Parts: sequence; C-alpha cells; structure tokens
Amino acid sequence: MLDVSGYAEITDEELAAALDFSCAQVLGNLGQFTEQFQNAYSEGNFYRPIGNVDWTNGFWTGEIWLAYEYCRRNGREEDAARLRHAAEVQVESFYRRIVNKDQVDHHDMGFLYTPSCVAAYKLTGNTRAREAAVLAAEQLITRYHPVGEFIQAWGPMDAPENYRLIIDCLLNLPLLYWASEETGDGKYREIAEKHIHTAVANVIREDYSTWHTFFFDMKTGAPDHGSTCQGYRDGSAWARGQAWGVYGMACAYRYTGREDYIDKFRHVTEYYMDHLPKDLVPYWDLEFGEGSTEPRDSSSASIVACGLLEMSKYVGEPEAAFYTGLAKKILKSVYDGYAVKDGAVSNGLVLHSTYSNHSPYNTCNHYGVDECNIWGDYFYMEALTRLDRDWNQYW
Repeated sequence: MLDVSGYAEITDEELAAALDFSCAQVLGNLGQFTEQFQNAYSEGNFYRPIGNVDWTNGFWTGEIWLAYEYCRRNGREEDAARLRHAAEVQVESFYRRIVNKDQVDHHDMGFLYTPSCVAAYKLTGNTRAREAAVLAAEQLITRYHPVGEFIQAWGPMDAPENYRLIIDCLLNLPLLYWASEETGDGKYREIAEKHIHTAVANVIREDYSTWHTFFFDMKTGAPDHGSTCQGYRDGSAWARGQAWGVYGMACAYRYTGREDYIDKFRHVTEYYMDHLPKDLVPYWDLEFGEGSTEPRDSSSASIVACGLLEMSKYVGEPEAAFYTGLAKKILKSVYDGYAVKDGAVSNGLVLHSTYSNHSPYNTCNHYGVDECNIWGDYFYMEALTRLDRDWNQYW
C-alpha cells in the first residue's frame, strides 16, 4: 500500500473549522434549498435549485441533518430548530415522492431515503419519515431478480441490455437492513444479502480493482461480463466505483459479519491507495496517476474516508488506528486543497469533483466535471462528523 507515514492528519482545530464552515454553508443555503433541492452538481461552483426528481436529492437533506446534529451538540438550539424544520419539509417531499412513485423506478432508494428519512426517524422519531423509508425499501426490492440473485440498477426489468447490477448499490442496501430491523420482516435483509454475495463475487476483479457494472444471463442468471458506464474504459477502475467498493465492503461486513469481507475490504482499499497521486485525492479514474491533466474526483476521497472509519470499528489494533489515521490524512488533503472556505467562491462544500466525464471508451455524458457534487459534500460532512464524535450512522 502507498506509504503515507509522513503525511499530516487533519487536526482537531481544522476539524472544528471544517464543520463550522459546513454548517454555516448549509444554514446559508436554506433560503433557496428548503422547498427545493440542490442539483447533483454545481455549475461554475454554484448549485442551482431543482425539484425532488433526481437520485441524488437525499444527500442534500442528509447535509441538513448532519448540520442539525452538529448545532444541537454545540448548544446552538435556534440554528438546530431552523435546520430541523427545513429537513422535515423535505421529508414531506420524500413521502409524497414515494407514495406517488415519482422517479423511483431504479435502485437508488437507499441514496434517496437513508440520509433523508431514515436519518429523520433515528434523530427525531418522525413517523412520516419511517413510513416513507419503509415504502422506499419495498420499492427497492421490486427490482430484485431471483434469476441471478441481484437488484437491477436501471431500466426496464425485462430488457437484456439492463440485466445488470452496479457497484454503487452496495450503499443502497443498508436501507433494506434497516427495514427488516424496523418492521420485523426478514425479506428485505434476505434480498440484501443475496445481492451482496452476487455483487462481491462479480464486481471485484482478480487484482481487486472493480467493475462499475456487471451483466448476467437473463435466462440462467449466470455471470456474463463486466463493463463501465462512467469509468474511462471497461478495464480501468473508475475512482468513485472503487470508493463505493471500499465503503460498501465495510457496510457489507457490518451487516453480515462475514470475515472474508474484511479481507476483500483490505485488498480493494489497497488497490485504491496504490493508484493515488501524492495528495491522496484521485483523478476521476484510477487509470490516471501523478502528473495527469485529467480532472480529479474529490468526492471519491471523502467516500473512502467514511469507509475507512466504518471498518475501523470492526478490526483490532493496530489496524483500526491505521485506518483512522489514513482517513484523517485523506481528509487533511481534502480540507487543505479542495474544501470551500469562502461562500463567495461556491455555495457547496468541496470543489474539484467529477460526476460524469465522457471518454472515447465509455457511454456517459459530460457534466459535473471539476465542480462540487452533492454526494461529495455529504460524505465530506459525514467523515468529519465521524471524527468529531461517536456517530449513530444513518446507513
């Protein structure tokens, strides 16, 4: 693994400053982003408002809840009340969205409903949020294929060109575990565990890089082939996909207790670390290394920091201390070189992220490149929160 022994860690003072600024940004954004949501990516470093229609909307509500927790913890009750009100306005929007089945025919129910409604229920006991999150879990399992044992990511369920999973879905599965725990119905957990097993068996390559998407035979369920939509090329390692693998394997171990998932976590993390530039923030695909002119993806760094901090809870010393220290070193780099520190520069939290970068070898559109991305902001705040206290996680 990349030798980071000489790297500085984020200090307690920097951590406090980062959380203070993040909360100030969230509070300052409530006027524009209470009835509406931040777009998935900024344009010229500023988010524009959108309705509750995208797969990313839950991350903005999650930022509001993280800011709420921080303000309450620091005795800022007036700010906390403002934040709770705004988040609960958005919970109502999520309730309407799932009841009306508005833009929910995909696998991202966890990204939508975990940091918004599961968080709301855990923090405040909001029963409307609980109902919405259970309905979202029910919606998610409608995309499960018994033939192949996986949750289909996108598109019509009877189309061979869509008979696939994607690595991102590992972070949608905590919603299903929560739903089983909350309702007592084991069907959600059973589907989650089958999907995890199928995903882990197929998206992790022999060298521990990861596929973005993986296809299965529609008639037999047999593994067919991997491909990318958002990575540079099929055989490369899309940085955010590898990051989902790091955090996803930590969550997979948390919920299954399978020791082999810890070993896979170690290897997937090692591959990620060995393909970073010197400042520990990847280019948008791990194909590119030090000196490249390709765009960065700062969001991947924050996702990995969260995964490291999650896994540090389940391994012994000194491994736990190593993972915590590594997360602090990654966050130090994000804070120093990528985090917004002036609201006149951006209404987001972290610059130089990449949503979707077109290449000659992929099928994705080109947007949100070298901008803030909403999940990058959220996971940056989550990682800071994890370091600030013993956090009762949303996932």
